[in-house]
Amino acid sequence: MSSTKMDTFSARELPLLIESFVSQLKRGQLVGSKTVAINTASLLREIVSRSPWEDIPTLTGLLKAVGKRLLRAQPRELLIFNVVCRVLHIVNEDYSSVEVVNEGGTSNKKKGHAGGGAGGAMKGNETPAMGLGQAGTGQPRNLGEQVARSMDRAALNAFHLKSLVIQEINDYIVELEKTEEEIADNAREHIHSNEIILTCGRSATVEQFLKHAASKVKIHVIVAECAPAYDGHEQARALAGPNIDVVVVADAAVFAIMSRVNKVILGAHAVLANGGLVAASGSHTIAAAARHHSTQVV
Repeated sequence: MSSTKMDTFSARELPLLIESFVSQLKRGQLVGSKTVAINTASLLREIVSRSPWEDIPTLTGLLKAVGKRLLRAQPRELLIFNVVCRVLHIVNEDYSSVEVVNEGGTSNKKKGHAGGGAGGAMKGNETPAMGLGQAGTGQPRNLGEQVARSMDRAALNAFHLKSLVIQEINDYIVELEKTEEEIADNAREHIHSNEIILTCGRSATVEQFLKHAASKVKIHVIVAECAPAYDGHEQARALAGPNIDVVVVADAAVFAIMSRVNKVILGAHAVLANGGLVAASGSHTIAAAARHHSTQVV
């Protein structure tokens, strides 16, 4: 099978991938911000790789359209918007740094923003056809040759840009996958031996954070049950292990025990621009009790 046929087949599969991802979002089959973020970035990478785009406005328009569709499918997943914006930023950054390689072996750094022209910057009395025509004259042999060579250069730029964008998105996905590890590495700076920690709900990030701290010191963890989902019970079972004493309490008992707590650690579904959090049910009550008792919240 030729490469053209393979590319066409891949492009035909793209709507199915998008529809499948939208369906998973609507049904709640993707659980957790990290999972949603990684899958969203992977889908956008497939769009960049498989869609038959030839210029930046087409690509950015396609990414924006898919992003809006994903947000409509699951408005509560605020991280989708951030991932789409990050990928658009990657596209614009790579576009403004792509190099146009001329036949003479020189390269000019392309300047501009998304949606700009296709040519590099010209100096002095240089014309777009210079170097493409007869030797010593700098003039094109004919208009058809000039147009053909310009189209070849545009295709080369699009191919080069696609490779750069895909590589940047791959790096972004690796960054997302290592987020929990990087957060857990700071656990020893915040948690000390025999401290009493209060948390609520189910959070894989908080779980890894506390387990990383417990690898060196012994800690006591109080988990609010977080009604009505009662995710706190699942969190307590996940935390139970060496150097961690776990106790589950009712949400109504949080204020009574807060005076004994050294630190409160809350898992966040999203962090808003004003510093607010989208977190598990009961987090506001815990934060208010911590403020009343001057207890540190992480």
